[in-house]
Amino acid sequence: MATIMSYLRIPFLAFSGLTTLASGLLYFKQNELIYPRYLPAGARTEEGVPRPNQFGISDYEDIRLITPDGESLSAFLIKPANKGLAKNVTVLMFHGNAGNIGHRVPIAKVIEENSGCNVFMLEYRGYGLSSGTPDEAGIMIDAQTAIDYVRQHNVTKGNKIVVYGQSLGGAVAVQLVAKNQEAGDVKGLILENTFTSMRKLIPSEDVLPQIRKVPILLLSGLKDEIIPSPDVTWRELPNGTHNESVVEPDYFNYIIDFINKKAIER
Repeated sequence: MATIMSYLRIPFLAFSGLTTLASGLLYFKQNELIYPRYLPAGARTEEGVPRPNQFGISDYEDIRLITPDGESLSAFLIKPANKGLAKNVTVLMFHGNAGNIGHRVPIAKVIEENSGCNVFMLEYRGYGLSSGTPDEAGIMIDAQTAIDYVRQHNVTKGNKIVVYGQSLGGAVAVQLVAKNQEAGDVKGLILENTFTSMRKLIPSEDVLPQIRKVPILLLSGLKDEIIPSPDVTWRELPNGTHNESVVEPDYFNYIIDFINKKAIER
């Protein structure tokens, strides 16, 4: 748990403070404010992206994906260590707006060890070791590229898919599932302290109500100072702040129980 805590306290920029900025500064700097991909320091360097083997994971792939518009994306595919418990399920994971996929490997490890699922971790364009500059349209291209890759990879082809997003990554997950729910292979959507659409950062419509064919689990830290608790059914994390809900006692229990009931047991 100490390892998870040390890597999960990733800086998050409070968007409520944007209104205090001069409009000119906001116009020129909004990309850096919405997507603080250089935080923490070194997050876009080789040394600043922790690898799965640094956390005792040996069975994984370090992957490069090429998007339809030519960006090169970094990704990790973490496979179940216990092959006897391996399930025909892949968790597709999208992280928050700061840091990189390496910082979330401890979360993926707990999910893999307790569920027997593969975990596919995507690095958005402009983050970590991926090329490009992030924006809403581009990140959604990245997300679709990731789920298409999962569908054709020799290890994950034919798997049931559970999409899991934290904060900004939850908004990515919502839009991706809304677009892909008719395919029938997406069996669950897990959201933690999330915006219900990416444009909530620069406000626009909700996408969540469009999802009618995929079960949803919402994990809400009641002490989250950035994302208000959503007005839907959710699992409460009483002492969960925006960055530290992941270390609440029942956080992983809720996730594993949801995966078991909605993907593995069906």
